[in-house]
Amino acid sequence: MLCGVDEAGRGPLAGPVVAAAVILDPARPIAGLDDSKKLSARRREALAAEIRGTALAWAVAQASVEEIDRINILQASLLAMQRAVSGLVERHGLPPERVLIDGNRSPTLPYPVEAVIGGDGRIAAIAAASILAKTVRDAGMIELHAIYPQYAFDRHMGYPTAQHLAALRAFGATPEHRRSFAPVARLGRA
Repeated sequence: MLCGVDEAGRGPLAGPVVAAAVILDPARPIAGLDDSKKLSARRREALAAEIRGTALAWAVAQASVEEIDRINILQASLLAMQRAVSGLVERHGLPPERVLIDGNRSPTLPYPVEAVIGGDGRIAAIAAASILAKTVRDAGMIELHAIYPQYAFDRHMGYPTAQHLAALRAFGATPEHRRSFAPVARLGRA
């Protein structure tokens, strides 16, 4: 019961940070798992569907913009990871024997946990978590695009691109922007 955990959305200026926890079925390996950033959106979506259909257990959780601004992005990422692992256990009743986290910091969990730098490119369960977290977060940003089309969240997913920074200067910040991040803090509200 090896659980892989990863997050998506630490760097953007808007939207929540999303984490996923996945226990893969060793009898049903999934070909093509890799760091979500190395995959096309279409490939990520196809793999996400396969992960949901074949994994022994999986869960996705998030920390809100308000939480990010209150406790900082690192702590919010770790909180989202804790929520994802808890959700996996609550949803599937399968407590992990070991939890592998992508990165160099680990959340506090009631299971043996290890941080693995570059784990999303080397460990299948972490790669699967990376894919689920990224696809869920991207879907949420596309929903935000429907509410705030002038920001083009569907293109940059909240990352600080030139287009996003220009929209921030032109329109100010939305309630979905992270006020604790410097480019947003300098602007104020829309």
